Amino acid sequence: MPPSFSDIVEEARLSARALLDYGEGFFNPTVRLGVTGLSRAGKTVFITALVHGLTRGGRFPVFEAYASGRIARAYLAPQPDDAVPRFAYENHVRTLVEELTWPSSTTDISELRLVIEYQRQNGADRTLTLDIVDYPGEWLLDLPLLSKSYEQWSAESLALSREPLRAKLAAPWHAHLATLKPEAREDEQAALTEARLFTDYLRACRDERFAMSLLPPGRFLMPGNLADTPALTFAPLDVSVDGSAPDHSLWAMMRRRYEAYKDVVVRPFFRDHFARLDRQIVLADALAAFNAGPEALHDLEAALAGILDCFRIGRSTILSALFRPRIDRILFAATKADHLHHQSHDRLEAVLRRIVARAAERAEYAGAGIDVVALAAVRATREAQVQRGRDKLPSILGTPAPGEVANGEILDGETEVATFPGDLPDNPEELFNGGFRGLSSSGAEAADYRFLRFRPPKLERSSDAEPTLPHIRLDRVLQFLIGDKLQ
Repeated sequence: MPPSFSDIVEEARLSARALLDYGEGFFNPTVRLGVTGLSRAGKTVFITALVHGLTRGGRFPVFEAYASGRIARAYLAPQPDDAVPRFAYENHVRTLVEELTWPSSTTDISELRLVIEYQRQNGADRTLTLDIVDYPGEWLLDLPLLSKSYEQWSAESLALSREPLRAKLAAPWHAHLATLKPEAREDEQAALTEARLFTDYLRACRDERFAMSLLPPGRFLMPGNLADTPALTFAPLDVSVDGSAPDHSLWAMMRRRYEAYKDVVVRPFFRDHFARLDRQIVLADALAAFNAGPEALHDLEAALAGILDCFRIGRSTILSALFRPRIDRILFAATKADHLHHQSHDRLEAVLRRIVARAAERAEYAGAGIDVVALAAVRATREAQVQRGRDKLPSILGTPAPGEVANGEILDGETEVATFPGDLPDNPEELFNGGFRGLSSSGAEAADYRFLRFRPPKLERSSDAEPTLPHIRLDRVLQFLIGDKLQ
């Protein structure tokens, strides 16, 4: 299909913006780092910990430029985009360090600029500007809609909703859908009801009991100022992919609103933010998927494959930067590694590598650097050996949030408890085929990888300086994402 006039105009606008960004970056080297995460992955905590560590003197032995002392200082500067909200870094630090609670999740895009003054390996003094762009992972999963018709999206969404686990959650929506005739006269109340039931189905899929990840359209779950607008009042209909919608029909109405969603929500995000990124980290709560079962893991695999397909992958060159920047490094991070003993961290990475393997092969072939990591941006637990009978079990210690329940007891948010998370299997396939039940080494009980919700750690102040936040492998993340820019 030849490109439409609007597509040509959009390409020209993207190229013009890329040329402007390239010119500015030539005199002031800048990396635009996209940070996104699927539901409850912890991206707010990740950004807060990254900035706090660089500006407050964190412990980063694997981050070469920092460990060798070549970074003189890092500080926050006014962000470049006046129309984008600022990431509320100071508030999040206060919440973590002083209130010992986790920051609220963000539901919109935000930005923060960090300036790093460093010395190159040849001794020359330089400055690198790191623009951190924080956006919901659900928005990223909307990008494939740009290349799909309403009919294609409807068919795919319905097929997905009829899979065994999802079908139970979609039953009320399916029941209403069966009463609709797509060729019938457009009906606002029918559209409102179906959109509500469809949204209820998406919300149910995201519940931690099921931990589904593939849930476009993303704005249905976080509508913001678009709530109740026609652009968010549509849903799939059971129509032919090659069919033609009669004028003024319910089908035509849904198709029109679907296209409005792409114009109002998806295209502006792609044009103004996503197409300008240089590097990307994608956070995922793989432990929740382990706990929900093989269906959730396969769903996470599909979601991450869809995310990789969104990126214009390949190594950036001067020519490509002039006309269209391309993300040349993508890091997938399995968060909440502090809920496992360190003996399972490499196994957690192996599972994540298995999840993204097929899509990652395509990206690496095109020249993009892709890696995976097991991560805890803020480590809420510590490790210990706990006696159980004659055995000493590798366990984790932490302070659960108020109201958490352990062994039938409601915890007060002040008492530290020990838990045994069990071991992940050596072979990741056992998690995908349902052959692994998460049994502890004693064989007494199944491991629950969600475990308790621990509070942030209480930091000890040894001087007037603000204490640094403990982490797991955050330095490895920094080395992969910007280490080459500081040589």
